[in-house]
Amino acid sequence: MSITGIRWAGPRALLVKLSDLAAVLAFHSRLLAEPLPGQLDAIAAAATVLLKFGTHAEALAARTAVGHVDLHEMPQHSPRQVTIEVVYDGEDLAEVGMLTGLGADGVVAAHTGQLWTAAFGGFAPGFAYLLGENHSLDVPRRSSPRTAVPAGSVALGGTFSAVYPRQSPGGWQLIGRTTAVLWDLERESPALVRPGDTVRYVAVREAVELTPPQRPAAEEVAGPALVVGSPGLQSLIQDLGRPGLGDLGVSAAGAVDQQSARQANRLVGNQPGAAVVETVLGGLSVKADGDQVLAIAGAVAPLEILDASGATVRRAAMCSPFALLDGETLGLGAPSLGARSYLAVRGGLDVQPVLGSRSSDSMSGIGPAPLSAGMRLPVGKAPLFQMVGAPEESTLRLGTAAAELRVTLGPRDDWFDSGSLKSLAGQDWITTEQSNRIGVRLAPGGGRALERNGVPERNCVPERGAGELPSEGAVAGSLQVPPSGHPVLFLADHPVTGGYPVIAVVVPEDIPTAAQLPPGHSVRFTIVDPATLEPLELAATGVVPEGTQP
Repeated sequence: MSITGIRWAGPRALLVKLSDLAAVLAFHSRLLAEPLPGQLDAIAAAATVLLKFGTHAEALAARTAVGHVDLHEMPQHSPRQVTIEVVYDGEDLAEVGMLTGLGADGVVAAHTGQLWTAAFGGFAPGFAYLLGENHSLDVPRRSSPRTAVPAGSVALGGTFSAVYPRQSPGGWQLIGRTTAVLWDLERESPALVRPGDTVRYVAVREAVELTPPQRPAAEEVAGPALVVGSPGLQSLIQDLGRPGLGDLGVSAAGAVDQQSARQANRLVGNQPGAAVVETVLGGLSVKADGDQVLAIAGAVAPLEILDASGATVRRAAMCSPFALLDGETLGLGAPSLGARSYLAVRGGLDVQPVLGSRSSDSMSGIGPAPLSAGMRLPVGKAPLFQMVGAPEESTLRLGTAAAELRVTLGPRDDWFDSGSLKSLAGQDWITTEQSNRIGVRLAPGGGRALERNGVPERNCVPERGAGELPSEGAVAGSLQVPPSGHPVLFLADHPVTGGYPVIAVVVPEDIPTAAQLPPGHSVRFTIVDPATLEPLELAATGVVPEGTQP
């Protein structure tokens, strides 16, 4: 068991490659028990462990320290055997039958005829990567991931099988569905399948519809509040997120543009982590129950205040605190610049935290429900010794021209040819309509898609017969590239692990700008050094200058 390599995954994270799965599990267990200085998260995968840190300096120090980590295996919990009943009628069952040469019936027999072991978690809460006893069902992922895979879908991807705990994007081959609930916060152990457990799939005929766990109904609380008139396109309660739970498959979530959320809280005199409303592309309206002090930051939108009769009484300014008196309604129009606006109220939104955060995670469904008409948002007590702020300049760094985003190459840039590295930084990319809090999907702005270079054997062992990257951890800002060559820029609710190579990572300082990209906006990437964030010049061959990777 040994460490075989270390690569940057953005300026504040390291992707540590290990010799085998036993080394991965031992290394991961050790770092959970004895975290390195500044370590925020450690995410195990098939052949790697992703380590996230608070600063570049901490990540740099860790790069030296990981070589001295004791890889003696740590004790694990006692494994259990879990039985999962499956209706085998998946959309990709026939195709998997052709890819394996087994036919549909043979796929079912092979899937139910072997014992599967949970190697590690990731991607989403309750999602467990299961290894079989043989390679009869090794199949490649889809060339382009689905934007929505139904909850309970039973799938194959490379050497692994898994069940999607809830509806989410995904690129695995779907062979069936189950009613088993993979993640339930009401259970003592929320995950049905934990690393080390074994799973036996059993074929059943009944097509029982899966009913996901319901969120508990919000209790009506008397006292000051904001009452939702219209939620607009999408409005969610967010704070600064719940980092550090990647090992459970729980993404950090939180405000996508944390810079704007912090500014809105600062303006009303709140702590930076107070809960706010994040709303997309305008349309939100809220009514004050009791006199309130509000501020709006982020996407630039017209702010109109109406009285109880619906007549306009005044307009409010962006990035400036203002009063919303009892019975008055604030309405946000469509933004003229940016995509996400943040509404802060003095005292913060006093909703029930889940796993230590009031953030709503659209990937996992953890946290407060999306805002809906009539919903009452309780307002907390105003801080006693913190003054309301003065008007500020907007922190929004998005204009009408192409957005400039700095990226550091890797950790999987050598999966791409030199032309793709040039195309990444040498052309405009266009944001598509299929973008959300999970990620921004990009299309070439008249140029070429990103083409893979084949499987670089020095980097990793590809999944048997698939020519693909084994699933591994990813950070916010990652530019993950499916075989279509159209990158996806991961945002706050991104899956904890993914199976497509990451060509580059947007630096953390530029993620707020990425979060504000509306559909149809142009993006241009600048490749920078992970230590200095200074621009780098690619050589004529497209080879990265020495020293840009650890």
